[in-house]
Amino acid sequence: MIIWLLNHFSPLLEQLEVLSTGDSRVFLTARIALASLSSFLIAILLGPLAIRWLEKRFRERIDSASEKLNEIHASKNATPTMGGIFIVGAILISGLLWADLSSRYVQLGLLTATGFALLGAYDDWIKLSTQQNGLKPRQKLMVQLLFSAAIGAVLYFSQKAVPEGLDLIMPVTRLVFPLGILFIPWSMLVMTGSSNAVNLTDGLDGLASGCMVFAGSAFAGLTYLAGHKVMAEYLQIPYIPGSGELSILLGAAVGAVLGFLWFNCYPAQVFMGDTGSLPLGALLGFAALVIRQEALLVIAGGVFVVETLSVMLQVFWFKRTGNRILACSPLHNHFLFKGEHEMKIVVRFWICSALLAIIAVASLKIAT
Repeated sequence: MIIWLLNHFSPLLEQLEVLSTGDSRVFLTARIALASLSSFLIAILLGPLAIRWLEKRFRERIDSASEKLNEIHASKNATPTMGGIFIVGAILISGLLWADLSSRYVQLGLLTATGFALLGAYDDWIKLSTQQNGLKPRQKLMVQLLFSAAIGAVLYFSQKAVPEGLDLIMPVTRLVFPLGILFIPWSMLVMTGSSNAVNLTDGLDGLASGCMVFAGSAFAGLTYLAGHKVMAEYLQIPYIPGSGELSILLGAAVGAVLGFLWFNCYPAQVFMGDTGSLPLGALLGFAALVIRQEALLVIAGGVFVVETLSVMLQVFWFKRTGNRILACSPLHNHFLFKGEHEMKIVVRFWICSALLAIIAVASLKIAT
């Protein structure tokens, strides 16, 4: 909206254009900061209202397959959930306010956040209003794959004319693997995997939201760099024209999650539910696909990756041997079962996430 207003005041725009950065015509760095700040304030303001509304309608039901885990989390029973509604609400409002709405990447980013949030909300609604444990896994996965395929197809046609726009690039080594039409199924894997990885990590107060702050901040910076021709050439990363606008949405996501963390830190007043975790993960995956940095997503989102792998390995090993590698998966539950305090686990995971985000960004310069 701000961009639309400025575009209708051409004399002012001509003056601002001299001071612009990257491929954005109007103060991209300032708009990233303002998007982050405004989404944080919106989340802080909406939080109490949303929590009171959710308390009357949607409260968490502690009913996992593990009796011990149920005992550990007994105090969390009846905590309001579906707090993702005010995370996504803050992202959308801030994005509509500060981003260039004519940008294809902004449009797809807003669509990604909205679509996955609606899927998560429906899953939460089934879980909380019926005796079912949400959507059946296959149903949920199918919707995620179909939605990711649609986004991936649009990206494919948008980026096939862009140099390296469809290539898979390895950090440090700079190995390049052209994907071509395989970019679409690859998009399905990346967005669905990232979405579910954040969802699996959302098991302790502040865990997923804190890790998302670091991973989201890293990708806000990476999308800015990818959309800045001079910086992209200097760092030898793909220059994706227009991708800098996506940093507005990622900045808004970081601000919104920080606002949510205000209420979600131990002991949590509200949980994000699938309504928040699915769109946040999908937005990270979408950003990585746009700027061709899926490998860096594995690093910056390393905590999410390890949490997901811990579940996969636990299931595989149990089916194969009848024994468990971990006391309970995902990994954070293993440490809970070993007697570690919840807050200690969360802070240590935050530290790991911060270090991984730094490593991901630093890897851009190692081979240049």
